[in-house]
Amino acid sequence: MQPTFHPSIKLLLACGLLSLTACGTSLNRAPVEERPVGGSVKPAPTAPVAPTPSNAPAAEAKPLPGAENAGKPGYYTVKPGDTLIRIALDNGQNWRDLSKWNNLDKPNLIEVGQVLRVLPPGVDAGSVAARPVSTAKVDTRPLDSKANAGAASAPSAADKSASAASAAASSASQPVASASRDNDDDPAWAWPTSTSVGAGFDEQRNKGLAFFGKPGDAVLAAADGRVVYAGSGLRGYGNLVIIKHNATYLTAYAHNQTLLVKEDQAVRKGQKIAEMGSSDAEQVKLHFEVRKLGKPIDPAKVLPAR
Repeated sequence: MQPTFHPSIKLLLACGLLSLTACGTSLNRAPVEERPVGGSVKPAPTAPVAPTPSNAPAAEAKPLPGAENAGKPGYYTVKPGDTLIRIALDNGQNWRDLSKWNNLDKPNLIEVGQVLRVLPPGVDAGSVAARPVSTAKVDTRPLDSKANAGAASAPSAADKSASAASAAASSASQPVASASRDNDDDPAWAWPTSTSVGAGFDEQRNKGLAFFGKPGDAVLAAADGRVVYAGSGLRGYGNLVIIKHNATYLTAYAHNQTLLVKEDQAVRKGQKIAEMGSSDAEQVKLHFEVRKLGKPIDPAKVLPAR
């Protein structure tokens, strides 16, 4: 027998059941996938994830040419602003020789950090650096007494004759190559122009002598040699001539208005090689440098007295 309820109680029970049903439905609703009409859902495209720097393989740095020789005597590491002409001048070499010794396909393209050979292959850099500065030989004798001084100042005719014969024999026995070796150290110098010196040598500010003149004044080779550069590719020098005289010395002639020689041309002492000008300078002048093993020295110390 089913229990009977008052109509109002039935209404309350019905409302309660509906509420519970509604609550249960909202709490346990199954996930709903919305699909477009007439098609299926496609996942959104995703961009490929680029590897982070920590995951990316490290690129191997390519060593610069000659890096294995960095710091060794006879080698030079290229610095910002360097050119092959500048490096050659600072090391007393022909820039074409540097190009050949270092197998440079494009001499105008050198990289900072690149290491260049600046001495000929087979040359001992240590012996070159240790080469002593040659000076004129002076024969000094002690003055023991007035008699010895008088004897020394007034040699007899027989002594003169014997001395001359001995010198001639010694000269005849000397090989020609020895004179050549002496000349390698000390060229026969001459002044590069007839104009007067306007500014002297200063190792920091003026690495040579400045001669002031007028446009067209003759610029002369200071010694026999061969032209290793003629052009305007070295900043601060204008139209420039560089002459290599031997393995030790070269000279530079800057700010010319006209160059009268070309590279690899042999020149003689006193030969006109250029005309004075003001290229890359504030006034007409000749800037003249003497370099020994690439280092600027005071030209006034090697040029003859005027």
